[in-house]
Order: sequence, then C-alpha cells, then structure tokens
Amino acid sequence: MDVEPFSVELADPLGTARGTIQQRNGFLVTVGYNGRHGVGEATPLPGWTESYEECREALNRGANIATELDWGVALAKLDTPAARHGLSLAFAEARARASDEPLYRSLGRDDLVESVPVNATLSGDGTPSAVAHRAREAVKTGFQTLKLKVGTNGIEEDIERVRAIRDAVGDEIAIRVDANGAWTPVEARQAIDSLAVLDVEYVEQPLSTADLSAHAELRGSVDIALDESLVSHDIEDVIESDAADVVIIKPMVLGGPDRAVAAALRAQEAGIDPVISNTIDAVVARTGAVHVAARIPDVRPCGLATGALLETDLASDPAPIIDGEISVPQDAGIGLPERL
Repeated sequence: MDVEPFSVELADPLGTARGTIQQRNGFLVTVGYNGRHGVGEATPLPGWTESYEECREALNRGANIATELDWGVALAKLDTPAARHGLSLAFAEARARASDEPLYRSLGRDDLVESVPVNATLSGDGTPSAVAHRAREAVKTGFQTLKLKVGTNGIEEDIERVRAIRDAVGDEIAIRVDANGAWTPVEARQAIDSLAVLDVEYVEQPLSTADLSAHAELRGSVDIALDESLVSHDIEDVIESDAADVVIIKPMVLGGPDRAVAAALRAQEAGIDPVISNTIDAVVARTGAVHVAARIPDVRPCGLATGALLETDLASDPAPIIDGEISVPQDAGIGLPERL
C-alpha cells in the first residue's frame, strides 16, 4: 500500500461557509491485488469528512497495518471516510483490473452501461436574467436537468431566479434547487410552496442537518433531497424517519464506492431515489463516482459534471460529458492508467 500526496487547483475560488477553497489537497493510494494495481483517492473536505491531517494520519496507520498484516485488515480498521474511500477505491479498482472488467461491472452491474445522465449546476449569483442566460447555455450543450444554488439571496430573490430559469428553458427541463441547509422551517415552507408552482423537481437540503423529522414535515408538494444530512445520519436513519424522497450519495463522504453502492441500493429498496455526486474531487475519485452511478439501475441525473471546476488535475478525464450524459469508461478498472 503506497500513499502519495497531491494538490490540484480550482479554476475559480469556491466560496463556502467555512471559507474559500482554491485548491484540493489529497492522497493517491495504490494497492496490489492478484498481480494488478489499483489507485484510489482520499481527498478530505472538512465539514464533510475528516481534516487533511487526520486523513494523512489515518492513511499512515493503514499503510503500517497493511505492511504488517494486509490491506483488508487496514480497510476494516480505517474509520475516517476520506481515508477509507482512498483504500476502498484502490482495492476495488485493483480487483476490477484483475478481472479485466470496468469497475461498475466489478461492483455488481451485469449489463452494459455506456453513460449516465448528469445535471448542470448553476450559480445563484447575479440577476435573474444572468442566471437564466446560464441556464439557456447549459441546455444548449445538452443538459436536461439544471441545479440552482439558492439560500444566500433571500427567498423572494431565489424564487425570481427559478422563475426566470423556468421561463427561459420551458417546461421540459428539470430544475432542482439546493439550499445547503440555509433556511428555517418557516422559510423552507414558504419557498417550497412557491417552488411547487414552478414545477421544481426537488429541493436539496432545505434545513440544517440536525433534525430529520423537520425535513419529513416538508415533504409533499415538492420532493425533498438530503445531502449534508448524510454526514451525520446513515441511510437507515433517513429511511426510518421518512425524511427524504431523494438522497445525495457522495462516495468520499460515505467512505468508499462499496458503501456508496450499498447505501444507494438500500435507498432504492425503501423507495428513495439516490443521486450520485462528489466533493469537488480529482479525476480518480470523480471517475470512481461515475462507476458507482453506473452500478445503480435507473439512476436519476447525477451531480458528476464537476471536472470543469478544476484548473489542474491528476490525469486526462476519461469520462467526458456529451449531451448531458457522462461517458462511463469501459476499460478495466476505472479507465485511467494503472500507474499515475
């Protein structure tokens, strides 16, 4: 088990509640299995996963355990999500290479999956006409699903932006909104009542993560999707509380492609639609998430069109986006060189 640090730059600084992100720092994890090598990525994002230092310490412990025993024991003992994701993806890819099949097939999908639908993510910054222009441009490139970031401009202004998008793209394009937990229950109810008239597909994380029952009370006129809530609640908690119509599954946050697939399939079993996304990952984890999405039957458009957010990357992207669909690599493993 080898661990190497890396850093990739964002094309534009990304503002978050915890500060501005200008680069993504993580670790490449390489393991051997049956004569083949697999590469994984551990790219922590504080607030979603452990910190960079905690991830490095966990991977170092894992490497020591793998040297003394084996990587399987190391994987079982890693309890931090990004570090576990790096090792889990590396092993999954090595196993897929050894079987000479793409990762999504190794994860259990029997049929050929050539592409997965994805949404375009639109910034909520600017006037309604500016946001509508960005929406039209996304639709021109083939996207059939748009996601608008809301929650920072005030509810009335957010509604104006969604209305401008709907007027600009027509009734056939799906619109999602993501509040990132910014609303109070009263604000969320007000927003949802207005968004229902505009035929919004779902509202993502309208409230803070703490109270699942409050999300359950919002369900009805518009589907409710949970994202940040899955940091502190597992899929069984969400199912038991009847809190969501949709769950946003991020393999880095859940601790690996194996856990992401298990959570997505469990959600489907319970009548909840999974949408696969990522945490502004580099190409290794990002492509791994594409394979996770390909493993899930009848998956809704996913939040995987994030490669353009990076100015630099670890390798050329093997999963281009064409007409609103992200291509699923069919080479053995995840579709990248065996050694990066």
